[in-house]
Amino acid sequence: MRLEDEIEVPVSLSMDPYAGSWGTDQAAHLLRRTLFGPTFQQIQDSVALGMNNAVDQLLTLIPTPPPLTYSPDEAVAPFGQTWVTSVHAADPLPTEGARRGSLGAWMMERLNKREYSIQEKMCLFWQNHFAATDTFDSRATYNYHELIRTHALGNFKQFIKDMSNDPCMLLFLSGASNNQFSPNENFARELLELYTIGKGPQIGPGDYTTYKEYDILEASKIMTGWTVAGFLSQVETNTSAVFNPILHDPTTKTLSEHFDFAVIAANGQDEYADLIDVIFLQNEVANFICKKIYRWFVNYDITQVEEDTIIPVMASTFVANNYEILPVLIQLFKSEHFYDVSLRGTIIKNPLEHIFSILNSTVSTPAYNFDENYDLYLFAYNGAAVLGMNYATPPSVGGWTAYYQAPAYSRLWANSSFIKLRFDISDLLSVAGGINVNGNTWGVNHIDFLDGLSNPSSAVDVIDDMVTVFCPKGLDAFKKLTLKGILTNGLPDFEWTIQYNEYLADPTNPAAVDPVKLRVALTLSQLFKMPEFQAL
Repeated sequence: MRLEDEIEVPVSLSMDPYAGSWGTDQAAHLLRRTLFGPTFQQIQDSVALGMNNAVDQLLTLIPTPPPLTYSPDEAVAPFGQTWVTSVHAADPLPTEGARRGSLGAWMMERLNKREYSIQEKMCLFWQNHFAATDTFDSRATYNYHELIRTHALGNFKQFIKDMSNDPCMLLFLSGASNNQFSPNENFARELLELYTIGKGPQIGPGDYTTYKEYDILEASKIMTGWTVAGFLSQVETNTSAVFNPILHDPTTKTLSEHFDFAVIAANGQDEYADLIDVIFLQNEVANFICKKIYRWFVNYDITQVEEDTIIPVMASTFVANNYEILPVLIQLFKSEHFYDVSLRGTIIKNPLEHIFSILNSTVSTPAYNFDENYDLYLFAYNGAAVLGMNYATPPSVGGWTAYYQAPAYSRLWANSSFIKLRFDISDLLSVAGGINVNGNTWGVNHIDFLDGLSNPSSAVDVIDDMVTVFCPKGLDAFKKLTLKGILTNGLPDFEWTIQYNEYLADPTNPAAVDPVKLRVALTLSQLFKMPEFQAL
């Protein structure tokens, strides 16, 4: 049964293990939410694996090589080698510009690997959560993103501790200048408001239900004394966090009644960890993080019903597992609630999902020298920025507005300011030759995509498979007929079969290949403009 034939029923509010049928529709839903564009083959492989094995394999981390030197402006690290543990040049500006370009390209290369892992979706989730922007020393920026990758599926409490004295974060929120003589509240505020417990409704002057302004003041004192060493250094091969006891406030700190008047005794460089341990005694930490996970992977619209049923179950699992992230995701992706048909297509793709759902699902990867590939990846990075998502530079400390701005949420990605640009980029990739940098092109891989479908010689099956890959809620019969008409150029279906078989008989002959490629390109171009494609 196709998606368009299914009747939507009320949302299942059960977090019990999913026991329904496991087929193409369910597997495609799981992969759209966890990958940056699944291929048709990945969907079929997931069907064959079964739900439990599919989820288990997705919830793995993949080793990620560091970014490489590809610009002559680098001046320090050799071409083709990584710069992440190199000293800085005497003139930092050209070298830093080269490293930023390398970092942006590396980020896009990671998204384009098409590996069967949730890793990159989780990395972007945590980048939105912590939302630190790139620093003027890309070594610190790289280390921040590597920290995110390392902890993406790990222990959240330890993640917070490690992030608290990460050099990039110390610079981003002025932690490196926070000292007992001039306390800076920036990091302490975001630690409570955005990173751990969240800001509840205000119930009094400076009282936000979960914490008080007074707690921010005390927390800022606790966090004093940390500085950053090696920044733009021509001697040190990396940046590092350094604790200076002279700059640390040695007094005893006491938190408010929201933390049961916990006393944080003087404990030098470990004092910040003591504070975090106290914060994590509050159940609201688990609720706050689980709501963000839900909004990212399931639905931005969290009603009071989900607040009362789904979120408490996830939060209970989080706490019971000492704030390990992995058990929460296992529970979510194996639950009845996640696979409820009414939750398909409820999230609008962010710009990176938009671009890479086109490229990854059509098995498209640039195939030039690594430096030429980096040029193409950097173009994609800038394209996503034009659409509103600069990976290394979220617009605010709260991340991208589509993940917190009610009531629109993810619909902001496809508003009147961006929808025309989304169409332009999809046309560039599908029918206009792709990204072109110095004559090297990268766009939809029309022929390999077509050949990888279930029955490429059948026009009906080609359209059905395209819908499976790209349209979470399916398409109605009229739209499918429209797409088939484009694929066959308005001719009877058997003409497409003849045309495809002529290509198969002579696959290196442009006269046989180009007409097939054109029909697929025009069909995808139309599909990529449909509302059904814009969603996950």
